[in-house]
Amino acid sequence: MAQNATVFKATLQIADMDRDYYADHALTLARHPSETDLRMMVRLLAFALYADEDLQFGKGLSSDDEPDLWRKDLNNDILCWITLGEPDEKQLRKMCNRARHVVIFTYDNRSADVWWSKIENKLIPLDNLTVISIANHDSEQLATLARRSMRLQFTIQDEQLLITDAEQSINIEPQYRKRAA
Repeated sequence: MAQNATVFKATLQIADMDRDYYADHALTLARHPSETDLRMMVRLLAFALYADEDLQFGKGLSSDDEPDLWRKDLNNDILCWITLGEPDEKQLRKMCNRARHVVIFTYDNRSADVWWSKIENKLIPLDNLTVISIANHDSEQLATLARRSMRLQFTIQDEQLLITDAEQSINIEPQYRKRAA
């Protein structure tokens, strides 16, 4: 855990009809001192979209060599590498060489649009890369769900998410800028 990290507990009930995945997950998140509620909640959203019993949080902001989330096999090979933000081409190539599948989540449309316009054509050969953008309005709504102790239900159908807690429900439709082959 990062030094001076704030600890959050989240219980997620995930019903992913697109993948036929239905499970509950009790998670402990260490929010890095420089991480916002918005970014932390996008990490939870990424977890829900790629949920698996072997999916784990990495060091993320605390390390350049680990993603925000990853899933490894028994041989310690990286099956899925999930990072938030806007990595440069060199970082993306390194990620794609290390993992079978790489997923990038962006959540600030203004900077993500500029980043994407500069890098899009360079990413065409990276067959194992998926790039997903979360609209500003959606990510801001998602951030309002942040609590030190959370119970969230994620229902995923037709690539849309319905996220509910005891007080509110929000709908999120991720934009897939690039899909892995």
